[in-house]
Amino acid sequence: MQTWFECKVKYQKVDENGKERNVSENFLLDAVSFTDAEARITKQMVEIVSGEFTVMDIKKSKIAEVFPFEDGEWWFKATINIVTIDEEQGREKKIRTYYIVMADDIQEAVTRLDESLSFLIVPYVVTSMAVSTIVDVFPYDPSEAKIPENLVPLESVTSTPPADGIPDSFKTPGLKTNTTVSDVEENKTESEEEIKTEEGINLDSNSETE
Repeated sequence: MQTWFECKVKYQKVDENGKERNVSENFLLDAVSFTDAEARITKQMVEIVSGEFTVMDIKKSKIAEVFPFEDGEWWFKATINIVTIDEEQGREKKIRTYYIVMADDIQEAVTRLDESLSFLIVPYVVTSMAVSTIVDVFPYDPSEAKIPENLVPLESVTSTPPADGIPDSFKTPGLKTNTTVSDVEENKTESEEEIKTEEGINLDSNSETE
């Protein structure tokens, strides 16, 4: 489930007369935390604002879902009451839910809302529909989580750990890393024998010289 955050940003905007004026506008975006929301809105504003801007406020939104469309001039905020049955008390229970839908007018907004909520199997009532203060919505973009080429996903390293516990990326090519205690003892014995042999050869050669 998406968690939507409402961000209020103050910046200079060029009006219809070509004059710059300070405005404070609200934007809606989904994020995993307040820190993530601040990072995302900052990134978005850098792309659309040429001058300076200030993130005035960030708060969690009560919006349950956003219904965007290819055409539409305004974002409309809809309030609906979903009617359910309270089994314990045996009576109807109304759950208030908020949605944002893009449309050109209220009539179109209501029609598009009904189309978008066609998946509901419980009755609902639209209690209000009005132009929202939200000027733009920034849904989550998977490309923002794209992993740089010089990095690899963590799960690819930790999901199937090697027998020796050392990732292949940390190993020197051709180096044997799965050495056991018996291998160490065997190598130690072989090394000692080689040293003794070399010492014997040196002793014999010295005897012949003498």
